[in-house]
Amino acid sequence: MDILIVDDEGNIRRSLRALLEAEGHHVGEAGSAEDAFEALATPPTPDVVLLDLALPGASGLQALPRIQEAAPAAAVVMMSGQASLSDAVEATRLGAFHFIEKPLSPEAILLTVRGAGEVARARDLTRALRAELGPEVELVGRSPAMEAVQDRIRKVAPTSARVLITGESGTGKELAAAAIHGLSDRRKKPFIRVNSAAIPRDLVESEMFGHEKGAFTGATERRRGRFELADGGTLFLDEVADLGQEAQAKLLRVLEAGVVERVGGQRGIPVDVRVVAATNRDLREEVAEGRFREDLFFRLEVVPLRMPPLRERAGDVPLLVNHAIQRLQARHGLPPVRFGPDALETLRTYRWPGNVRELLNVVERLTILHAGEQVGAADVQRVLSGGRATPSFAFDPDDPRDLRERLDAFERTLIEGALAHAGDNVAEAARTLKTDRANLYRRMRRLGLRDADT
Repeated sequence: MDILIVDDEGNIRRSLRALLEAEGHHVGEAGSAEDAFEALATPPTPDVVLLDLALPGASGLQALPRIQEAAPAAAVVMMSGQASLSDAVEATRLGAFHFIEKPLSPEAILLTVRGAGEVARARDLTRALRAELGPEVELVGRSPAMEAVQDRIRKVAPTSARVLITGESGTGKELAAAAIHGLSDRRKKPFIRVNSAAIPRDLVESEMFGHEKGAFTGATERRRGRFELADGGTLFLDEVADLGQEAQAKLLRVLEAGVVERVGGQRGIPVDVRVVAATNRDLREEVAEGRFREDLFFRLEVVPLRMPPLRERAGDVPLLVNHAIQRLQARHGLPPVRFGPDALETLRTYRWPGNVRELLNVVERLTILHAGEQVGAADVQRVLSGGRATPSFAFDPDDPRDLRERLDAFERTLIEGALAHAGDNVAEAARTLKTDRANLYRRMRRLGLRDADT
């Protein structure tokens, strides 16, 4: 961890530096606010700043806002031997992580630095997520299905209600959770993600709730859990159905009481955390099978939000392709690549078992590897051929199907695309296809498509 010590007393800087370097940290020094500003102008920016209140020239309180501007992810710890309560309150109001009094004890310094480092890492994760998702956390799509999702997010985000996001893998559940956080009053606080499926079951409680030193083999120091790191912000519990029964019981207690207890701890720690959970499973079925607690399910599903699979909003594919190309060009400096109408149609009629994530991977591969200025249907088919490629409607002399079978396949794909674009609204799909609803129902019934008997 990178630490900057800002203190006008050289002996204090040297003793702190020796202590922190012995713990494996990289330490820099500054004897004044001006020296600190100069140090912050040169990468890497520190994770933690130990800032003395009484400095020559600009004081620590005066320097704090500028330090936060230069190193927004850094956790600033104020130090003073003559501070008043009002100074401590003002430092906290300005965003300081902690305020410690001199003389400094090694134990207090190390404990505070560890806590500050965890906060800095949480801020880094939040900033990285925002950079990845874009400044406004955009959910791309104008289909009725996506408009319904966006409308629900706008309604629920300003509240503190818990949200359970369901949907197949790759539909954008994390993006929706980030959008809820970004539109809420908690947006300036951390957005912390826990992937329940990626954490070994014997470590889930430690990751989520933290642990005390010596709580188990390998717990060599106290560690704050994700709930504590998310205090004031949002905790995104991804793949929540993968939590074991013991972790489910402890999570239920936290949701009910708003208090976490570290593994091996003896006292509760109050937390103010909004929980947004997600799963690609049917939690009602998990409850019926006894794998998920019913009381926890009801605690999590205050507001349900279903992310539609891409095949139900095929009309959004061109928008998603253009959005992906713009991001790829900005990230990699790639030359402009255009997807021709036939390529977009091939992408639009593909079933996308991997949903938006699969589409973005295909677009990225084509954008990076394609040699020309325009991607055609044949280019798309070559990439998709290793998976479940969409049937091509170009003439193929080796196609074993007769004319009626080929026409039925084309008609089925056309109607499914119109239904997906219309959010399964048959009347709207009929208007899109320039036909009447009765005729569309007859064709759907003949082709065995969904909703044909409604």
